[in-house]
Order: sequence, then structure tokens, then C-alpha cells
Amino acid sequence: MERNYLRSADVVLLPGARTGRDPARSIKPGPRRLPAGVVAATQRERLLDGLVQTVAERGYQHATVSDICRAAGVTRPVFYELFDGKEDAFLAAHRYGTGVVIRRMSAAFATESDWCLGIRRSLGVLLQLLAGTPAFATMAVIEVEAVGRAGRREREQLLRKFRAFFAEVPQLPGGVAVQELVDAVVGGVYSALHRWVDSGRTEQLPDLLPVLSLFCLAPFLGPAEAAARLGSGLGSGIGPELGPELGSGSGSGAGSGIGEDPSCTRIDPANTGQ
Repeated sequence: MERNYLRSADVVLLPGARTGRDPARSIKPGPRRLPAGVVAATQRERLLDGLVQTVAERGYQHATVSDICRAAGVTRPVFYELFDGKEDAFLAAHRYGTGVVIRRMSAAFATESDWCLGIRRSLGVLLQLLAGTPAFATMAVIEVEAVGRAGRREREQLLRKFRAFFAEVPQLPGGVAVQELVDAVVGGVYSALHRWVDSGRTEQLPDLLPVLSLFCLAPFLGPAEAAARLGSGLGSGIGPELGPELGSGSGSGAGSGIGEDPSCTRIDPANTGQ
């Protein structure tokens, strides 16, 4: 499947998309040194990138602070100026990256007036972003379990944000609790992502779009109605038509009420005006 519509400007927002030791991200000493705030933000971003790549490669339990610092090209003293330890840095990377994902999904969801097509479009963005940054997918979906209680709390908070996409589901007959069904659907989607990432199929995640779209709608509409509402998009996978929402920023998601996160703007060392 063609995936060249996933632009580098979109995935670069996710921790782990860039190498911390890229010479273009180095901080030059001298009289024209960058302001202290920009230096700290740049070092923090490099450490988040280094953490994600190191954890994806070695696993959370086996990744050390020294490993993370080497991957980031940042010293241990600087690491401890910015984070309390490995767990603190992991949680920061997880919160930041999942905030980017929710924001992009929200922007895509808001472009559709129909709830069913909004679900499909936001799922497409989720799958594209994870497929485009496999290291982040591994860190956020698989290795979060190794963090223990704090990791489980982060995962539960993330799943709670996903529930907001189901605010428009129809009421069900027979006294069926809608919220319980929404929780089951969200958990099922997460389980499918976990299975594919854990089995090394991260780059093929976009292939899941048709089945996940149907899975999200069928419990509320019935399989036949869900397939009809999804229309031709059900069997087409992800197409280039989903691309623009990934780079649309916060504007198209304004007012949607789903996971808007102003912290998603990163400082680009190559353009300190941002």
C-alpha cells in the first residue's frame, strides 16, 4: 500500500521520529549561543527522542539513563536537570506523543459532519501516525506496561480520551449501558493495535482501518447499517484523502472538545522562531 502521503512534517512531532544525535540539532557554543530556554527545550526534545528509540530497541527494563543520554547526545547532568529519572522521562514522552496523536485525530474527526465517517477518518490518522513512527508505537503501546502502576495510569487516561470520540453514539435498546459498550470497543481497538505492534506489523497498521472502522460502528448500528454508513471507504483502506488533516494544526480541531493540547508545538532547532 502506498504510504508516501504521510509527510515527514507530520510524524516529526512524535518523540522517536528523529535522532537526537543529528548534527542539524546540535547546539553551537559561542557568543551567538541560543537563549537558555531554547537550549533547554531542544535538549529535552532530543532526550525524548533518545528515550523512545532506546526503549523501543532495548525495552524499558533494560534501557538505562546512560543509554538514553548517548542516543540523545546529551549529558547525564542535563538529563537530571530536566527529569527526575527514567520513569519521569518515559511518562513525559508518552504524554507528549499521545497528546499529539489525540490532537491530530481530533482535527480529522472535526472535518466530518457525519459521526461514522469522523470515526473512520480519526482512526486513519491514528494508524498512519503509529505506522510512520514505529519506535514511538512500540514505546507507547508495548513498553508502557513495563513501567508498572504509573504506566497503567497513563494508559487508562489515554483510553479515557479516546472515549470522547464516541459522544455521539445512538442510544441502545434494552437498557444496554452505552458507556460500558464504548469501553469495550475502545479496549478492543487498543488490543488490536497492541497485537500488531507486538508482532512487528507496525508499518502495516493502516491495513487495519476497514476492520477497525466497522468494529467501532457495528455494536451501535448493526453490521449492515455500519457497512452502509461507511460506504465505499470500508474496503478501500487508507487513501491520500486523509493526509491533509495530519498537518492541519489545532485550527481544524478547535471546538471539538477532544484532546486539544497546546503543548503539541515543538521547537525546531533549525527554526528558533517557532
